[in-house]
Amino acid sequence: MIHYHNANVKHAKQLRKEMTPWERKMWYLFLKDYPIRFQRQKCIDNYIVDFYCFRAKLVIELDGGGHYDPESEEYDQRRTEVLEKYGLKVLRFCNTDMDKNYYGVCTVIDNEVKKRI
Repeated sequence: MIHYHNANVKHAKQLRKEMTPWERKMWYLFLKDYPIRFQRQKCIDNYIVDFYCFRAKLVIELDGGGHYDPESEEYDQRRTEVLEKYGLKVLRFCNTDMDKNYYGVCTVIDNEVKKRI
């Protein structure tokens, strides 16, 4: 069972209202109407993940430029390790991938969901 901290719920609701342009694109053009249900800004453990699919045990993270300094990379690695302990697979895409290879990103996600359910 996946646990979460109630303190994050309010913040997650706010993040849903303030999605980045890349998150908005992913949600409204692909995941919102995907045949397998995804949730956005889902609380898992101490974290809030960008997108989560319960059936596929899949987390999708869209990373902006702030994720690529050494300190942030280390934080993201620890976060991924925690999520993986719940049996979740974490897919990370940079915003540049969303801009330059959106359909490729969607294909990777679709293939991973199909593989995991």
